Amino acid sequence: MSNSAELSATQVGAYLVKGTIGNVGLPGAPVAYFSLVVVPGAHSVSGVVEIKQSVTPPGGNITVQVTGAVRATGYGKVTQIVALQGQYSVPFPPPAIGELEQKFTAHLAIDGAWNGTGGFTYGGQSVENVPVTKLA
Repeated sequence: MSNSAELSATQVGAYLVKGTIGNVGLPGAPVAYFSLVVVPGAHSVSGVVEIKQSVTPPGGNITVQVTGAVRATGYGKVTQIVALQGQYSVPFPPPAIGELEQKFTAHLAIDGAWNGTGGFTYGGQSVENVPVTKLA
């Protein structure tokens, strides 16, 4: 099978999903907004996560390119689990020059409509047991 044929086979059934991880509407709470391309047949997800929080920089808005995996659970309300990971850069405060690489991870326990519970970590922060909600 050629590379283009393999690529086409993995793209079949791909879809875009957008949503949030976090307590939307809670003042000061960090919320991760995700936009992901999901390829169920390949058990893969990739896309962008933007963490928004009403705090002083660099914590205000962080954008992360992510990759990960999606797996079916086969039981109960939680029909899928998703794991995401990525890295982002945080600039040193002036007058220093340079930046520091930080890790981002997320885990979601969701139903078929991409609603459920999850959490994420970034830059030494951990947000756990928060709602995951699909955006229209």
